[in-house]
Amino acid sequence: MAVKSPPIRIRPAPVVGLSLVLVSTTALTSPAVADDAQQQVPVPDVEGPIPGAPPGDPGADDIEQTYPFFATDVDLDEYGYVEEEFFISGTANQYEGGEVASEHPYKTRVVVRRPAEQADSNGDVLMEWQNVSAGYDIDALWSPSPDHIMRSGYTWVGVSAQDVGVSQLTEWSPTRYGDLDVTDGGTVENDQLSYDVFSQAAQAVRTNENDVMGGVEVDQVLAIGASQSAGRMTVYYDDILDHIEPVFDGYGYMVGNAPQNTDRPEPVFQVLSETDAARTANPREDSDNFRLWEVAGTAHSGWAGYSARESIENREFDEREEYNCAKPPFSRAPLEQPLNASYDHLSEWASEGTPPPTAERITRTSEGELARDDDGHAQGGIRLSQVEVPTALNTGINSPADADSFFCVLFGSHEPYDEDQLAELYPTKGSYLWQVIRAERQNVRDGYVVRADSKENRREALKSDIGR
Repeated sequence: MAVKSPPIRIRPAPVVGLSLVLVSTTALTSPAVADDAQQQVPVPDVEGPIPGAPPGDPGADDIEQTYPFFATDVDLDEYGYVEEEFFISGTANQYEGGEVASEHPYKTRVVVRRPAEQADSNGDVLMEWQNVSAGYDIDALWSPSPDHIMRSGYTWVGVSAQDVGVSQLTEWSPTRYGDLDVTDGGTVENDQLSYDVFSQAAQAVRTNENDVMGGVEVDQVLAIGASQSAGRMTVYYDDILDHIEPVFDGYGYMVGNAPQNTDRPEPVFQVLSETDAARTANPREDSDNFRLWEVAGTAHSGWAGYSARESIENREFDEREEYNCAKPPFSRAPLEQPLNASYDHLSEWASEGTPPPTAERITRTSEGELARDDDGHAQGGIRLSQVEVPTALNTGINSPADADSFFCVLFGSHEPYDEDQLAELYPTKGSYLWQVIRAERQNVRDGYVVRADSKENRREALKSDIGR
């Protein structure tokens, strides 16, 4: 067995912006017809699928002995899914004021997780702008939600659009990624090529260039991004889209910025955790093509994603970053559940024109702070059963206890109730279960939680010792 090369340690990059899919080749279309002033988005050259799968050695000289960085460890076979990696290359524009300033060559990677068979596909691609806040590519929206993505038949595509992620890839496995570059040899700064890279990745999927989708047809491509990636997508929407043909059918901005003027026909969905809502004094009103949900008790980066990535980070780096937070970190309120519902709503909104349900915003005081009850829970907002029927205080608020733990501000907090508190709240098992069931029924009726997630919440409540 090959021995892994010593891991390359990447110091976390600053968090940005925390103010804190395929039509058949015979019927290629875009979401809307571009007018004469809009530039056509070219189809990139595609190479792959690139050989290699874990376990392997990133430092091997033979590419077949390497494997895709952050390859999932989820059991894809259970859902009839496959994971493949491709390289895309071409010419991307550098923009100034939305206008093309210069053209530059690039080469990067996309990771595709898709149904192996057409019959298991729902026709939608969730194309995620990979998040690089940690100093390397993270599939921030896949990692907490693979079960929903696969049971629903989505194809997930991760795009390495930014230099931080691509440069780390070239160091992590020079054999596999050594010739990737999104800076034209360092001549283009500030990820100015990232917007065209993202657009061209969508074109590769829509055209099924080099069989990227393995013959699985796609009806629409939905762009999604979390946190820093949502910020990049906001620039893309505000400054780039007016000048290029549209290649996405809808946009999901998760735990991050979103466009303020959504006057385009494609729907825009923004979902904010309590962490993000606390830094948004005047949340935007809903409109015909914009929807905002705020989810009480949830964190910008919560427990589900952190725990899901543990084994992968240990595999890639032999260890993972440790944090010293002022409060016990990582809210357990499952933000991924409203995110799952939002994907389904965005899909229907883009294809059928059916808008998602509106949601009450988290309550704010006259000073703009989040209003809390006597126990410390945020008031208002979407209220998951884990918040409405609490067995712990879950919030979106935390802070670092030392200078090396800045990311604690993203993790929220989780403080379990002691036995006396639980006994007072839920004297019998039945009283606890009834409250959970009532909260779950309401969230399913309101469209904030899908039935499969609600069923799992009820199962967990039944298995617990609460009320016994």
